Amino acid sequence: MNHRAHMSALWLAGLALALSPAFAREIPHGRGFRKVPRFIGQPAQPQPLPPQVQPVHPHMAAQGRNGMHADSYSSGATNTGGPLGHNPQVRSRALGLIGGECGTVCFDSQGRVIAVSGKFTGMRLLLLDPETLEILAEHDLPNRKSNLTFNMDKILNDTSGGGYFHLDDQDRPVIANADRHLQIFEVIDYRGKLRWNLVSDFDLNPVLSPDALVTDAIPAWNGLIWFITRQGLIGTVDPSTGQIETTQLPGEEIQNSLAVAPDGVYLVSDHALYRFEANAQGQPVSTWRETYDRGTGVKPGSLNQGSGTTPTLLGDDLVAICDNADSQINVLVYERLPGFTGNRLIVQQPVFTAGASTTDNSLIGYDGSLLCVNNYGYEGPFSNPRTEPGIVRIDIAPNHQSWSIAWQSNEASQSTVPKLAIGNGLVYVYTRLDGTKDKVQAWYLTALDWRTGDTVFKIFMGTGKLWNNNYAPITLSPQGVAYIGCLNGIIRVRDGLPGEPLQKRRKFGFF
Repeated sequence: MNHRAHMSALWLAGLALALSPAFAREIPHGRGFRKVPRFIGQPAQPQPLPPQVQPVHPHMAAQGRNGMHADSYSSGATNTGGPLGHNPQVRSRALGLIGGECGTVCFDSQGRVIAVSGKFTGMRLLLLDPETLEILAEHDLPNRKSNLTFNMDKILNDTSGGGYFHLDDQDRPVIANADRHLQIFEVIDYRGKLRWNLVSDFDLNPVLSPDALVTDAIPAWNGLIWFITRQGLIGTVDPSTGQIETTQLPGEEIQNSLAVAPDGVYLVSDHALYRFEANAQGQPVSTWRETYDRGTGVKPGSLNQGSGTTPTLLGDDLVAICDNADSQINVLVYERLPGFTGNRLIVQQPVFTAGASTTDNSLIGYDGSLLCVNNYGYEGPFSNPRTEPGIVRIDIAPNHQSWSIAWQSNEASQSTVPKLAIGNGLVYVYTRLDGTKDKVQAWYLTALDWRTGDTVFKIFMGTGKLWNNNYAPITLSPQGVAYIGCLNGIIRVRDGLPGEPLQKRRKFGFF
């Protein structure tokens, strides 16, 4: 079957599915559902790590629930726990025909799920019940131009239009929309029904080109909202006055999100790592720039030529990314403070197998350690999503004079933004079961021991293309429940309660 016929078959199957009552409840399973194990390994006993302490961001929701990468440092680590594999309860919610993927998942102070769901027909801001995943409130966001092309590669590689968003200190989503408006929303009760209400609307079009793709917007410590475009423009909005200031990086592209700390704003382009501050007028000013090896092309598993990692901030003085070197990518760590003199680069560690090495996900950063996941070989959900294995943890000495590889795992996590649950000592990734035929895609939430790298357990999620996470993160709620964005919507995984019966899951669907 050629690609066009294959897509037509998927679309017709999705349409039939959409007309069935089951569509509103669960993501359909594909072939092999009854042939793969439901659980591999043993339930874990929690082994908490020392809590990670960060400065409280005055303009963002609490650490662990305010963005894709857990916090404004993009640490990927939360002080909460996560599923331990005790009688796992798995629930899913289909949010589109084929699409519906939730790229970023956050939690308000009431524990409700806030997500932007990306369908092929547009984007939606959602408020979901954390247990049932029922939609409590929804708001259609402007459609991205890529969605109008019906080109799967363009649609799935487009990180603009709300793919990244953040919660402010009042639990309000800050979203840079596809129409180049930066908007802030709140949930209100309107005649007994919850709905999204637009609080602020800042039109960025006067300072942007007509083809600009705004990829991220995040509040900084001083209250300015910083935003970036795919085309290399960095800007700030003063929410009290609406004043907009910008700086352009000529000939550079920004594909990843921002990291912010009290000392500044950090971003990586496809050429260099930057630290920015705002001057007295609010204009972004670069205080230092470090180039890296960007390689000679785009690797399978990467969205562009350059680093695939949002900068990860470690402690008060380090920032880490990966490069795009041709043979093996390197984990790079820099001294980040502006007054530092000398060579900022303190760590350059090649990772994974030569000729099969890339990552398009942010590093986990915790207590002087970094975790990197290999994505080499991933070419999208409608191709064979097998990738090269590799997860590695690197430890940096407290004096920054040396580093070492603590452990390496052969698990293959195709495209997932992983998370560390500090509260139980487990790292969560999303893997495809090895040893199954290519036509069977069996997906698992997989837990590794942070201390040793050993695989502890795998919890079965589903079979088929619609369960592929396709670059979406694993997100851990303050209650220790795991939420996973996947191609057709969102998955929730928790441990069973005492006396709760073993969950029965049934197959339906055509994928």
